[in-house]
Amino acid sequence: MSDLVRFGVSLEKSLLDRFDRFIREQNYTNRSEAFRDMIRQELIKKEWVEGDDVAGAITLIYDHHRKDLLNKITDIQHNFQKLIISTQHIHLDHHNCLEIIAVRGNPSEVQKLMGLMKVIKGVKHGTLSMSSTGKEIE
Repeated sequence: MSDLVRFGVSLEKSLLDRFDRFIREQNYTNRSEAFRDMIRQELIKKEWVEGDDVAGAITLIYDHHRKDLLNKITDIQHNFQKLIISTQHIHLDHHNCLEIIAVRGNPSEVQKLMGLMKVIKGVKHGTLSMSSTGKEIE
């Protein structure tokens, strides 16, 4: 970690008590670790609003027996190949598959890709895990 800086924070006791319970439940070893994570999370949200290069993962659950579903998923992925770093296809059971699509690029384009994927008939669930390329956060 680069130059470590200590600073004071003033909070109402009830808020601090709730925060301390939260960090125990999340298994943080101290308040500083929890603050760092919360600050990074807010900075990542800002990157997704204002940035031009982000990273993340799209996760889809779908029934692979659904007619033409795999073709639609593949076609959309080909149309967004500049964003897609990697894909992983996992067979959950006889009917259900999990697709994990690692993405990097413009946040609005990544969100557009997610929007197109999750509304395909046969997709049961879709999420976008928004992260960072790591350049803007420490």
